[in-house]
Amino acid sequence: MVSLASRLVPPVLAAQGRKRRYANRQATLDQVLEDRLRPQSYGPPRRLPRDVRISVRDDHGWPVHDVVGEGGRPKGHALYLHGGAWINEITSHHWRLIALLASTAGIRIVVPIYPLAPHGTAATVVPRVAGLLRGLVAEHGAGQVSVIGDSAGGQIALSAGLLLREEGIALRRTVLISPALDLRLDNPEIDAVEPRDPWLARPGIRGAIDLWRADLPLDDPRVSPLLADLAGLGPLAVFSGTVDITYPDVRLLVSRALAAGVEVDFHEAQGMVHVYPLLPIPEGRAARTAMAALLRS
Repeated sequence: MVSLASRLVPPVLAAQGRKRRYANRQATLDQVLEDRLRPQSYGPPRRLPRDVRISVRDDHGWPVHDVVGEGGRPKGHALYLHGGAWINEITSHHWRLIALLASTAGIRIVVPIYPLAPHGTAATVVPRVAGLLRGLVAEHGAGQVSVIGDSAGGQIALSAGLLLREEGIALRRTVLISPALDLRLDNPEIDAVEPRDPWLARPGIRGAIDLWRADLPLDDPRVSPLLADLAGLGPLAVFSGTVDITYPDVRLLVSRALAAGVEVDFHEAQGMVHVYPLLPIPEGRAARTAMAALLRS
């Protein structure tokens, strides 16, 4: 049964005008210009659990944060790619999830602040993310390295994992939260979901996608990882709500990955919205607990 708190999420999102930003392509592009004039903050909030340590370093111009629980030596390592339609910075919701996972799973989480579109594009960001993962693998071994991504970050995470797969590297686990998977957005099942999604709409998202893909075609795996051969990937864990325009493609990912012999742990949440595991609702807490257990195991 859907909790009372989660039933309040759609009207709250509507009151905040979240979907209006994406309902019109020009409105989305205008917001990108506004954000370039007044850049969004990306630093971690001051109020995070005290049982995590956060440091920051520079990696060829990218700020890269390391988040580690206070409970001793990390039992593994993960890279987190934040969502935001490729045009929005990491938020306090992301940082709280990262801190929780680092603490409860007992792992180190590396958080790169990648450049947003149009400055950052799939052709430049995805290989750089693969490079960061490659460095972690070289230092700790693929069996100790996972990648986590939500929404647009899920697309980056899976695309980067596919680049590593081409080198024979299978990560320990890829955790995807409401991932964007096929940026053509032409799955006919989206037509039935979009009117019920209180957050995302294709006109504005397509504008952001065009900035992100730049000169790459929509079927390039660095843009639409769902269209790639998935064989050889390490285990996937996928979290998706059914009231989310990314959900139809998530179902395709699960079926295609299983057909390719990839291990998949699918967490399907009826009635939940986009990136529900980041939200302060009972279903979000349950998803976060499951996620930590997967990363700890």
